[in-house]
Amino acid sequence: MIEKEIFALCDKVREAAFALHRFLRHGHLEKVYENGLVHRLRKAGIRVEQQYALQVRDEDGTVLGDYIADLLVEDTLVVELKACKTLADEHVAQLLGYLRGCRMEHGLLINFGAPKLQIRKFALSEAK
Repeated sequence: MIEKEIFALCDKVREAAFALHRFLRHGHLEKVYENGLVHRLRKAGIRVEQQYALQVRDEDGTVLGDYIADLLVEDTLVVELKACKTLADEHVAQLLGYLRGCRMEHGLLINFGAPKLQIRKFALSEAK
């Protein structure tokens, strides 16, 4: 997927997340937001997988295990969801570690748990 397309895809995910947060507000379990975001993305014609297993590999390609992505959108975008007071450094480290280990380039970290929706986009150019 070219850079322009990935940014457009991220925008669609952001729009769906904002609309969902505007409707539900904060205070629900992470799974409720996950199900709601999947529903809205699929309604928009976007291919999304829930609780999708991605292989984590060592530098030499040896499979070390699986990471279960909250969402995998269009086979290119890992979406990690949170429902906490605020995003913390460990949430960022978690997503970056997943992207590196799974050789994925793009990820979104979305927190529905705060009064104001928090979304951060990450890209690892050396992921592949």
